[in-house]
Amino acid sequence: MDILKSAKKYTYAITIKEFHLDTFGHVNNAVYLQLCEEARWEIITENGFGVHDIEKLGIGPVILEVNIKFQKELKLREKIRIETQCIAIRGKVLDIYHEIKNEKNEVCSTALFTLAIFDINKRKIISPIPLWYESIGVLVEKN
Repeated sequence: MDILKSAKKYTYAITIKEFHLDTFGHVNNAVYLQLCEEARWEIITENGFGVHDIEKLGIGPVILEVNIKFQKELKLREKIRIETQCIAIRGKVLDIYHEIKNEKNEVCSTALFTLAIFDINKRKIISPIPLWYESIGVLVEKN
């Protein structure tokens, strides 16, 4: 079993745009998932496990579960940060935690994503490879 020894925290900045809003003038709930997804893709792409690498290797991340909490609304043209960090590894799955913060550094939303690595050809979840751990900033030790 792999044990999480340490994990880097990443920050992704973005400005809330018109297409993020719903009829109430704040960010639609489903958009929070898209923003977290965008932040994760930036992290893994920058760390060498982007779409082209996934296509070449035939494996990539798949989301198994999401728990999201909405605490403060995000509004048009607000500059936000998404802080992302892997917080747990349990066998073949791992948890990635996101905090979305506004310009006042207030937590507006938190999201916990449970992910695994999926083999595109075998159509099943496989054990993570070292490149996957590296791409999300995780240092593990083998048990």
